[in-house]
Amino acid sequence: MPKKGNSLTKWQHSNRKVIIAIAGFCLGIFGVLCGMFWEQIFNSIVEKEMILRPDSQVYDKWKTPPMALSLDIYLYNWTNPEDFKNLSAKPSVEQLGPYRFTEKQDKVDIHWNPENASVTYRKKSDFYFDAEGSNGSLDDVIVTLNAVALSAAGKAKRWNSVRRNLVDVGLKLYGQEMSIARTVDEMLFTGYSDDMLEMARAMPLFGKDVEVPFDKFGWFYTRNGSTDLTGVFNVYTGADDISKIGQMHTWNYKQHTGFFQSTCGHINGSAGEFYPPYLKENGGVALYTPDMCRTVPLDYVGTTEVEGLRGFKYSGGARSVDNGTLYPENSCFCGGECVPSGVMNISSCRFGSPVFMSYPHFYNADPYYVQQVDGMQPEQDKHEFYMILEPRTGVALEVAARFQVNMLVEPIQGVSLYEDAPRVFFPLIWFEQKVRITPDLAADLQMLPIILMAGQIFACLCFAVGLILLCWYPIEMLWARQRSVDLKTMPTTTVENGKQTSKFSSGEELKTRPPPPAVMANNNKNLDSSPLLERGNGKTVIIMPKSETNESVATDNTVVSDDAATDTKG
Repeated sequence: MPKKGNSLTKWQHSNRKVIIAIAGFCLGIFGVLCGMFWEQIFNSIVEKEMILRPDSQVYDKWKTPPMALSLDIYLYNWTNPEDFKNLSAKPSVEQLGPYRFTEKQDKVDIHWNPENASVTYRKKSDFYFDAEGSNGSLDDVIVTLNAVALSAAGKAKRWNSVRRNLVDVGLKLYGQEMSIARTVDEMLFTGYSDDMLEMARAMPLFGKDVEVPFDKFGWFYTRNGSTDLTGVFNVYTGADDISKIGQMHTWNYKQHTGFFQSTCGHINGSAGEFYPPYLKENGGVALYTPDMCRTVPLDYVGTTEVEGLRGFKYSGGARSVDNGTLYPENSCFCGGECVPSGVMNISSCRFGSPVFMSYPHFYNADPYYVQQVDGMQPEQDKHEFYMILEPRTGVALEVAARFQVNMLVEPIQGVSLYEDAPRVFFPLIWFEQKVRITPDLAADLQMLPIILMAGQIFACLCFAVGLILLCWYPIEMLWARQRSVDLKTMPTTTVENGKQTSKFSSGEELKTRPPPPAVMANNNKNLDSSPLLERGNGKTVIIMPKSETNESVATDNTVVSDDAATDTKG
């Protein structure tokens, strides 16, 4: 029975060793694999949540942005219009504003296209005047360039002399002047009527060459509450490729605008809501702007921090407003009027009006433009176009979209109002839309690197625990072996001539050496009652610890039979 019990115990002990070793091995492998692939698993989970679809977490934020949007508008008041044809005097302007409007955006007419993983929609914006945030009233009167008359003359510039004379007669008939005075409200959203517009709409003398889409003129006329002004967008949802999320596929159902030649007319870049994830330093992003019918590239300029989040800053530099002077690949943006770097010719996009876009106060433009007009003071902090994106997700942390509208005034033969006019890029208005991520959204993004790090720490812990379990019994065996070696060389104590001495004995010596008398006497008392004793042939079995050679070794407390004790005494 004891032998069977011992075998069972050994078998259970051995199985326990194997099970623990296997568990340690598996846990260690899991830790290694988790450490190697956790980031990919994490990215896959985040990407799944980023995909634009009706039931995704980002859908509501995309359809109706939760962040408050403010549109700040600045108008230039022309202080010396009477001196315009005096070549010795520059036009002088003073900046008025800001006139702040709160914008509420929405997406309408949404249609999903699973065949190419895209979504089609229109944008709708409602604007509300913010009197407290404004520096001025909508009733302020502004003296500015007569954009209607200049648009008519600019259009006639490329016509034959007969048709050009008709435009000249119309300007004289309706008493058009170089400058006009209107209220801020009329110049912005309400618009104002003009006899030239009414005549062109009632008597289309020039056929398709003159397109008059509006009955009033205003820089933001018909934009409030309209779904048609900015066109129809079609962007990728990221379902098939997360790197394409929010990128333009078509605009007004076309992949080429037709307003610019070659690659300059291609529709690409972000629609403004999403940007590619996993951004790299020294790269760039692009923004498609329907009001300019073109894509504006933004270049990486550095790394900064917004609401505790690390972000890459992209800025509109010289490349984004160049016409081929500095970057030859931009020559297709000239639009028939190649000018020094710093302004973008969008005449073809604005019904033929000589409209040129730039950054406010001609920031990042050739000094040629600043020197033409008094009152320009370009400053980076106030006039730079930039956006800061979180590099892992591409989420916009802060955006400052700033553009200025200018019109080209130049001599036009056959149109008396402009025959003696100087060539000037005249600044009229600039606007700024600045938005910053809310603390709540920033807190959600801050959790992403924490979750990523927690997964990596968990992987390291799994590997460490697995390694400990795998090595537990080998270490225990080494420890037991070391103890056996120590036991073999255990010292013995003897008394000779009244002195106590110790010496180390070998295993064979310990076998033949009798125990001390005190030990024998103590052991004899309980000899019969010891469960460890088995009797055979009248002799007591001697139990000794095992050495490395599996031989029994006698120790100081070895139990011996009565006969052996008697022999020792004799």
